[in-house]
Amino acid sequence: MTAIKHALQRDIFTPNDERLLSIVNVCKAGKKKKNCFLCATVTTERPVQVKMVKVKKSDKGDFYKRQIAWALRDLAVVDAKDAIKENPEFDLHFEKVYKWVASSTAEKNAFISCIWKLNQRYLRKKIDFVNVSSQLLEESVPSGENQSVTGGDEEVVDVYQELNAREEQDIEIMMEGCECAISNAEAFAERLSRELQVLDGANIQSIMASEKQVNILMKLLDEALKEVDQIELKLSSYEEMLQSVKEQMDQISESNHLIHLSNTNNVKLLSEIEFLVNHMDLAKGHIKALQEGDLASSRGIEACTNAADALLQCMNVALRPGHDMLLAVRQQQQRFSDLREQFARRLASHLNNVFVQQGHDQSSTLAQHSVELALPNHHPFHRDLLRYAKLMEWLKSTDYAKYEGLTKNYMDYLSRLYEREIKDFFEVAKIKMTGTTKESKKFGLHGSSGKLTGSTSSLNKLSVQSSGNRRSQSSSLLDMGNMSASDLDVADRTKFDKIFEQVLSELEPLCLAEQDFISKFFKLQQHQSMPGTMTEAEDLDGGTLSRQHNAGVPPPVSSEKDMIRQMMIKIFRCIEPELNNLIALGDKIDSFNSLYMLVKMSHHVWTAQNVDPASFLSTTLGNVLVTVKRNFDKCISNQIRQMEEVKISKKSKVGILPFVAEFEEFAGLAESIFKNAERRGDLDKAYTKLIRGVFVNVEKVANESQKTPRDVVMMENFHHIFATLSRLKISCLETEKKEAKQKYTDHLQSYVIYSLGQPLEKLNHFFEGVEARVAQGIREEEVSYQLAFNKQELRKVIKEYPGKEVKKGLDNLYKKVDKHLCEEENLLQVVWHSMQDEFIRQYKHFEGLIARCYPGSGVTMEFTIQDILDYCSSIAQSH
Repeated sequence: MTAIKHALQRDIFTPNDERLLSIVNVCKAGKKKKNCFLCATVTTERPVQVKMVKVKKSDKGDFYKRQIAWALRDLAVVDAKDAIKENPEFDLHFEKVYKWVASSTAEKNAFISCIWKLNQRYLRKKIDFVNVSSQLLEESVPSGENQSVTGGDEEVVDVYQELNAREEQDIEIMMEGCECAISNAEAFAERLSRELQVLDGANIQSIMASEKQVNILMKLLDEALKEVDQIELKLSSYEEMLQSVKEQMDQISESNHLIHLSNTNNVKLLSEIEFLVNHMDLAKGHIKALQEGDLASSRGIEACTNAADALLQCMNVALRPGHDMLLAVRQQQQRFSDLREQFARRLASHLNNVFVQQGHDQSSTLAQHSVELALPNHHPFHRDLLRYAKLMEWLKSTDYAKYEGLTKNYMDYLSRLYEREIKDFFEVAKIKMTGTTKESKKFGLHGSSGKLTGSTSSLNKLSVQSSGNRRSQSSSLLDMGNMSASDLDVADRTKFDKIFEQVLSELEPLCLAEQDFISKFFKLQQHQSMPGTMTEAEDLDGGTLSRQHNAGVPPPVSSEKDMIRQMMIKIFRCIEPELNNLIALGDKIDSFNSLYMLVKMSHHVWTAQNVDPASFLSTTLGNVLVTVKRNFDKCISNQIRQMEEVKISKKSKVGILPFVAEFEEFAGLAESIFKNAERRGDLDKAYTKLIRGVFVNVEKVANESQKTPRDVVMMENFHHIFATLSRLKISCLETEKKEAKQKYTDHLQSYVIYSLGQPLEKLNHFFEGVEARVAQGIREEEVSYQLAFNKQELRKVIKEYPGKEVKKGLDNLYKKVDKHLCEEENLLQVVWHSMQDEFIRQYKHFEGLIARCYPGSGVTMEFTIQDILDYCSSIAQSH
């Protein structure tokens, strides 16, 4: 390492006027192969600059090169990693952290020790040495030592030191002045020694010559000391005089401090008193309003509201530390508390009386609404109560227990009032649905009272009796009995639709107005609540509105949203059961009403959800919509079941099946009802179920039919279905429409072929034999040579079918077809025209065989195609 150090000093640092003080062989942490040297250097010229230089061997390995240098003053931290255990790793923190691994721990310690000494000697800013053993850190070098740079450095560097350029130059000049400096070193050294002795002697003589001047200087110093003693005596006297003045000034200062402290305390006391007087003093007018204010007049309500707000401000004032320990403050707080309790009790009592009085006043107006399908208007009641809204807000924030009691009393009174109004309203709706004025009298509309008597069961009996003259009690969309859905007039269904729409239109504004009033009067949040908050609310009948708060503590916002919903449920608890009863009655009167109810209810649910999806109205109508949808689905299922149970008379022809005709009626009515409806998807699903049931049961009846051929049943009914679907243009049944047309076409062709059969039976058998011979390989023109199929046999068979016999056979066939087909579908001419075409096709086939197998024989049929057309036309006209 010494050789490397000398080489580095010679090649790198000497040319730069630098001296190398310490060196360590290192490599970067994690990169063991790339070794380099960290060198601590100082400059030879003043001011001394301390540097740390990174030196690296060249790629060829012949010499060293300087790679990077840092000023030691830029070094912030030296981290030796471990102060106890030997560890070659250490970090140097310049602007960035450099992590090194020394070749040995001894080299690392020597290098760190050198850095510490250089820091102590040359730098004002001290470097932090972390995890360094205390043994490596020596005492700092005193700043006042008169040492040269060379002398200070001798503690750090080795014994050998090279001369710098200036020293070399001085020595060379000295050696040039002596001829024997090089040839005779001893003579040169002796000469230098003699010169040194001469210089020392001259120095001593100079000192001895200056002794006289030294004595004079000492005498002057003695005189100066005497003058100093006299000055000190005078200063002592002055100090004693100032000491008495200081004591007097201290007494004055202390007195001024006490006066200032007293003034400060008085100002603070006055400020506290003014604060308490300004914030905790309630005007006499407010006190009188709270104790005696008129809660029935608008002016009195306003005065009480202002007084209550002022009282609340006084009670909620933020007292400073220590105020609550003052007797006057506690007495004033107690007075405020008594005023609050007294006024809260008086306000709650008055509002309870208002609730009761308003309930009685509202009940007296029921008579005028009892015979009309309209609900009483509660706007005047809400308008009068909203005058107390600010007082209710005050009561909610100051005495939540009384606020909660008022809320419960309001729900109790209003729920009974609304229950009477809504039940009477629904009774009128049921009577309008089921009976005439005469039947209404049967239920006892008593003049002034206007209350409806009679039980729900008797009303249900009435509904059945009133509809008995139109259809049976078990009437349904697709009744299989003698009565059908067409027995009900369209006017009756429109009447039901209007009544049901009026019921919903009356209920919606009633619920929305009450919900808006509850939100404003009880100061509750009316915004959409988050899903799942309903589970936090308890039953209102139990007396608490939410388990999240105790009496006297206002609930959080989320619970207030639930309170609105729960209050609405308590107040309007009769709406949902009454709606369900009305729906059941409408369904019992006529199952077609399920269509009207589904459309109307869906529209109102959609409207309510657009306003507030979580509101009471939206939830209630949604629940009722589920019931309506369930009745609708049940109705469709019953129709399919009744299709499966249909029985056809064995003595009469089938014709158009009842459920086919009723499907047409159902589809026509449903299309008019569901036009632009929100629940169109429900109808499409019902269409699919019903049409499948119709298809399946038409085939079932056709297979079981004994009097009417299967093809006729299938042909007529699928023709009717196809015509219905083509007329109504139901998009979801396009596939079924094509299927119905295909079935109609197939069974028409099958019936024509089956019924026409072989009108020229013997001729047909003859030509079947001819075709069989041709199929066996006999040429067509050689068939006439066969004994059984010669020309004479052909003429014999043709003579058996003169035109008169053919016409007679066609006439019998027409009568047979006429017996099979029903008049309502009017397919006789279509079938007859198809039979005519089929007969002509057979005729042409026979003529073709004669022309090919009996060429030139002159044999022809005794009637022509024109004769067939004339026969068919005359037969059709005659019937």
